[in-house]
Amino acid sequence: MNIVALIGNLAGEPELRYTPTGRAVCSFRIAVSRPGSEHADFFDVVAWERQAEICSEYLHTGRRVGIEGRLHHTVWAVEGARRSRVEVVAHRVQMIGPSSRSSDVTNVDSDQDSVEQEAESGVAPSLA
Repeated sequence: MNIVALIGNLAGEPELRYTPTGRAVCSFRIAVSRPGSEHADFFDVVAWERQAEICSEYLHTGRRVGIEGRLHHTVWAVEGARRSRVEVVAHRVQMIGPSSRSSDVTNVDSDQDSVEQEAESGVAPSLA
């Protein structure tokens, strides 16, 4: 079973680009605090299609988000050296807490093309 659930803050601005076939893809990095420590772990996240466009529009550095998705491992070679990378492919992105535009919790689900607004501002939704 390949399931990932993370809550963290955006470590930089998201990058929206399009594949040669026109599919939207948004890449961003989140920092997840380690309990009982002042250190954080950083995770690369990728969102696709309409979810990618919404993430690009509404996510900004420092924004708190919940991510549900799966891990994807990629391996390639550069000048004979083997490189690899693990990233989270987001199935669902939840924008948590206040932002500069709104104080609502916004859910972006990759299985739907709409954004749902919940009236419970600042409350982190369950990722179960």
